[in-house]
Amino acid sequence: MDVSAYVAAMGAHCPFLAPSVDRHLTGWTVYEIAATDRTAVEAELFHAGVQAAEWIRRLKSRPHGALACENLVILGSLPGTDQHDLMRRPYWALRNLYAPVGVLFGKFSEGRREADRFGRAIPAPPFSFLPVRAAVPSRDGRFLASTPDMASAVAAASDDGRDVFEHIPCDWKAVQAWASSLAAPTKR
Repeated sequence: MDVSAYVAAMGAHCPFLAPSVDRHLTGWTVYEIAATDRTAVEAELFHAGVQAAEWIRRLKSRPHGALACENLVILGSLPGTDQHDLMRRPYWALRNLYAPVGVLFGKFSEGRREADRFGRAIPAPPFSFLPVRAAVPSRDGRFLASTPDMASAVAAASDDGRDVFEHIPCDWKAVQAWASSLAAPTKR
C-alpha cells in the first residue's frame, strides 16, 4: 500500500508528521476485516490498538521517540456496518485507557472530509485508520475540547510504566462495558 501521497498532503496539517517519517518513526499496520461478527472485529481492532500503544510507550522515552506514530489501517468491511462505526468503540476504549500514560489515538475514516484547527480542509483519507502516537500535552488540548476529562488526563499524563489494565481485564467485553460507562464527548 502506497501512503506517500496522503502522508505528503497531511504534512501541511501536522507539524510532527514529516520529522516522524524522516526518522522512520511512522509505521503502518494493515488489519483486514476477516471476521463476520461485529464483536469479533471490534475485539481484534482493540487488541491491535493495545499492541500499537505498548510499542509507542516503549519508544516515546527514546531520542525522537515523541515522534513515533503507528497507524492501524482497516481494510474490508462487515455487512451492514461501515468502518467508521466499527472503529468507534475500540477507539473510545483505547483513548481512555492510554491518555493517562500519554498515548493518544485518533480516528480517520476513508473519504471523510474534516477541517484542521485553522478551518482548512484536511485531505480525505484513502483508507480508514487509527493513528497511535505520543501525546503532546501543550498542543493536544484543542483536539480534546469535547472530552474535558481526557484533556485533563493528557495534561497530567505520566508514564510510570503502570499496567493500564490494572483495574480492568484485558478482555474486549469487559473493556467495552467499562468504556460505555464513561462520559461521552460533548457536541461542539
